[in-house]
Amino acid sequence: MSSLHRFAEVIAAGLLAIIFVAFIVQIGLRYLFNWPVGWTAELSVVAWLWLVLWGAAFVLKDEEEIRIDFLSAHAGKRARIVMGIVGSTSIVVLFGMSLPAAYDYVSFMKVEKSSYLNTRFDVLFSIYIIFSVAVIARNLWNLGQLLLGKDPAGIDATQTTAPR
Repeated sequence: MSSLHRFAEVIAAGLLAIIFVAFIVQIGLRYLFNWPVGWTAELSVVAWLWLVLWGAAFVLKDEEEIRIDFLSAHAGKRARIVMGIVGSTSIVVLFGMSLPAAYDYVSFMKVEKSSYLNTRFDVLFSIYIIFSVAVIARNLWNLGQLLLGKDPAGIDATQTTAPR
């Protein structure tokens, strides 16, 4: 495993730990001290948003993603390559087209701040721009591999075993 992938996993684990600790603090403050606070819920939501998009961008490998492959599973190698090229090209084009508008929206959100953490929304939502760029880069890589003739056949779920 590369050190960059390990770093991405550590960040994801840290975000999960933040969610867990905020949840425990929220329960403790509410039920032990009768002091309900909102910052813990806000922190959990922000960490969850970052965890999902960070994980999808940098932690999940292509073969670990959920895919509906009932068409490609029954197609030949050449057809799978063509389907992969169409799919990757579509993702690159669509995310590329949406990136300027997403950037404008995230940049515009600097005028708003979160209720409890008092953090600007552009900082909180910047993970979406990172995610979008990572999706574009990953699909450009996949497109290059497909154009070189790499078979995009995924892992056969009947032939794999659970990680130990």
